[in-house]
Amino acid sequence: MEADKYLKLINEELAKLPDYVNEYYLGTSHAVTTTYQYLTEIRRFFDWLRVSGLVKASDNRSIPVDVLAQLRRNDIMLYIDQLKHSTNAQGHLNSPTSINRSINALRSLFKFLTVTADVKDGEPYFYRNVMLKIDSLNDTKTLNYRAHTLASHMYRGQMKFDFIHFIENEYPKRCDKRAREPFKHNRERDIAIITLILGTGVRVSEAANVNLGDLNLKQLLLDVTRKGGQRDSVPIAPWAVPYLKSYLAIRAQRYHAVKKDVACFLTVYHGETRRMTANAIERMVKKYSTAFGHPLTPHKLRHTLASELYAVTKDQVLVAQQLGQKGTSATDLYTHVDQKQQRQALQEISDHPDQH
Repeated sequence: MEADKYLKLINEELAKLPDYVNEYYLGTSHAVTTTYQYLTEIRRFFDWLRVSGLVKASDNRSIPVDVLAQLRRNDIMLYIDQLKHSTNAQGHLNSPTSINRSINALRSLFKFLTVTADVKDGEPYFYRNVMLKIDSLNDTKTLNYRAHTLASHMYRGQMKFDFIHFIENEYPKRCDKRAREPFKHNRERDIAIITLILGTGVRVSEAANVNLGDLNLKQLLLDVTRKGGQRDSVPIAPWAVPYLKSYLAIRAQRYHAVKKDVACFLTVYHGETRRMTANAIERMVKKYSTAFGHPLTPHKLRHTLASELYAVTKDQVLVAQQLGQKGTSATDLYTHVDQKQQRQALQEISDHPDQH
């Protein structure tokens, strides 16, 4: 499973970090992907502490917790400045989003060390949290700009049905001859995954982790394990059900599934039946959407459902519940995707009889 890969990477990071970071790891409940990202950011910060001379230690494991207690706001600002002028693996300068991820990782660690940690007669490691003095970077793009960009990367309305029709009927005519047999083998499964994400708004990792017992097509419900491990139950859009039923009808025979194969979405790898991974779903969606002429990610399929649901309900809380989000701040974006209301209001202003 995808989680096993991340747990291995997490353990590799923890082996190079001090004991108090290992305690931090045990005391947090982030999703495995977030945990791994945070640990890589903490390791990067510790590397910088040694290179900058703020600590004299032979390796990151040797960095004492007292060093973190004594850091000043200016030290952290120097680190952020260094991140602003560093390039990522693609050779581009770090974006505000990736720098904010570094800031969030350090906030999480410092909160543990100053509040949650239970050492020395129940006291935390120290009390002075320098990260409380650090603001996140402003993302200079407005909600309207981000929403407009987002809208151009979604399959809303009829377009989602055109996409599914394309996969069913056009893709096999356009793909490489060698790809036709694998396509025929996996067509029902691939369409079922895409329609499940479009019809529920689940994350790609959540779709990969769906088990057969999680699907209740009679009641149109999907049980799902959210980020952080919480169980949730979300409604499924009725239009998606026929596609899910088509896959379930061929699942056992096509993928040689036996009783122990509880995963809903299966693949056969070197003759062995196993769960399809989130990475494989990412690649599959990219393959079909690129051939369709509008490349996108499973995350944009999730955005599609969210924006359509908001357009119908105008209820951010309901959208947040469907997406499994704890608050509505992440759903602010969907209120801007459809700008008809804005345009209508502007038209009413210009039509006002008292304008002269």
